[in-house]
Amino acid sequence: MNIHRFIIIVIVVFCVGSCKHKEGEYHSLKDKIDAETKNYQDPEISSESYIGDVKTIEIKEGDHRFLIPERKSQITSFACTECHTQPLGKMKRIEGEKRAHWELQMQHADEKAMNCTSCHMGENMDNLNSLTGSIIDFNQSYLLCAQCHNSQFQDWKGGAHGKNIGGWAKPRAAMTCVSCHNPHQPQIASKWPVQFNTEIEKERK
Repeated sequence: MNIHRFIIIVIVVFCVGSCKHKEGEYHSLKDKIDAETKNYQDPEISSESYIGDVKTIEIKEGDHRFLIPERKSQITSFACTECHTQPLGKMKRIEGEKRAHWELQMQHADEKAMNCTSCHMGENMDNLNSLTGSIIDFNQSYLLCAQCHNSQFQDWKGGAHGKNIGGWAKPRAAMTCVSCHNPHQPQIASKWPVQFNTEIEKERK
């Protein structure tokens, strides 16, 4: 008999004979997970009851398919062309009058790198535009954010960033970037605790 073959047989016999596991036990955690999940079926639960009256649309990003809130019907000033009847280049402000959208404060990036037209199309105001000039639908504004915030976008697709509606039950539904972040001022401001502690406030003074 080949010496190498003999050694292998001896090792196998030794390992089988020396195994201290009882019947029904597993050699490793992975063996147990594989065995326990072999015939696993999703529980009969749904996230639909948690979504409530949020109007959603289905999207597919890579291998991920899930629901997000439909946004355009929630924007009070949409469609933009109701007011913007001409491209931005042809629209001029009358001297002495308030500029359009005067209440919006842009605090997103350096003004030399970003302004209103970085996201809003001058020729097609009912859509957003990418850095390369491609059209992005308002309902998919997360694609605009993903251009600069790619790591957060990848986490969001997988469910590690943002808020899921109804947990992980199917159908999966998730909030988008603008559900939590103001696109013009995306930094979430610091807040006091919900219950204001007057004694601590006195100590701080």
